[in-house]
Amino acid sequence: MESLAFLSQILILILLAPIFAKLFKVSVAVVEIVLGALVVWMGFIESGNELFQDIAKIGFFFLMFLAGLEINIKNFFSHSENIFKKTLIYFVCLYGLSVLTYFLFDLNPIYIVAIPIVSLGMIMALINEHGRKHKWLEMALIIGVIGELISIAALVIFDAIIAHGIGKEFYKNITILIIILLVAFYAFKGMNVLFWWFPRLKRVIMPDSDNMSQDIRVSMAMFFILIAIMQYLAIDMVLGAFIAGVFIANFFEHKVDLPHTLHRVGFGFLVPMFFIYVGTTLDLNVLFTQEIMSSAGFIVCAMITVRIISSFIAYYGYFNIRDTILFSFSYSMPLTFLIAIATIALNNHAIDISEYYAFVLASVLQALLFMVSIKLIMIYTKKKSEKEQ
Repeated sequence: MESLAFLSQILILILLAPIFAKLFKVSVAVVEIVLGALVVWMGFIESGNELFQDIAKIGFFFLMFLAGLEINIKNFFSHSENIFKKTLIYFVCLYGLSVLTYFLFDLNPIYIVAIPIVSLGMIMALINEHGRKHKWLEMALIIGVIGELISIAALVIFDAIIAHGIGKEFYKNITILIIILLVAFYAFKGMNVLFWWFPRLKRVIMPDSDNMSQDIRVSMAMFFILIAIMQYLAIDMVLGAFIAGVFIANFFEHKVDLPHTLHRVGFGFLVPMFFIYVGTTLDLNVLFTQEIMSSAGFIVCAMITVRIISSFIAYYGYFNIRDTILFSFSYSMPLTFLIAIATIALNNHAIDISEYYAFVLASVLQALLFMVSIKLIMIYTKKKSEKEQ
């Protein structure tokens, strides 16, 4: 009963978040993080509730599932070869500059993985708020797919090295990751052949006339089954959620309303749970010390600097200056992946508690700073365009 009372308090925050978001004209995700931090700091709720933590994890996985739903493989590969060349240049610059930063400032090796990390989570929040009609945001989603896979691979490699060193366990984890990606690739091709031979099978699995919500049942079953498989294989469960979303989007396109329905479910309940939980993990009394704030500020500056430089090098001529900056900002909010890296490093004694708090604070500051900055730039350019018209 105590857990139910606790969740009731969280649901009140979920109800209040959109009101404050409209009032202060900021992203609802930012409001949810701030509300989570404030209610713990003021003592209204206690952090560390296991049920809430589990639901928040599901919320994060569902966010990645929704990211997969946005990926149309046919459209993805229909982009010009020039786009993929630019993307390759972007990631080479991103990781190259991160390694250079590591050597220049004599940093902990964790920075080599942390600075270039990419997550689709906040990009999905941007798409939910601004739509996909903007060129920079559409490109952010396309490139985010590649960045997400690279980041998941980096997390797996980092976890294996820091926990076991470069040895048998490391090679085992890398082999499993490669096998999973190959199995997903050939499963995708196999399902293409299967549905080509038996096109009616799609409508058997997800009928057009569906008064029993079979499409949602199938989606949720695939979501949880693939997460469970990744957990069993000791691979980041984000990958399972993401693959589930990609499969649903590409094989059941006749269910036009399904992605919209799943988005409403996700952003109406599960995803807000995740963002509020991130806020509750912050100890405001500890975070805002000079040492931690300086370290967090360095992390934020390093991440946005390497992204802006990489964006201008790779996409000069494709974006205008405004869109290049917006594109860079959209990629500067890895949030959960940054916290995940810091947690892995702390648990394996690769960093101390103050460095951990610096990474956590940096991840939240990025979400607050760049979400608000994007919002302000969008409002300013909209008003400027209206005046010119």
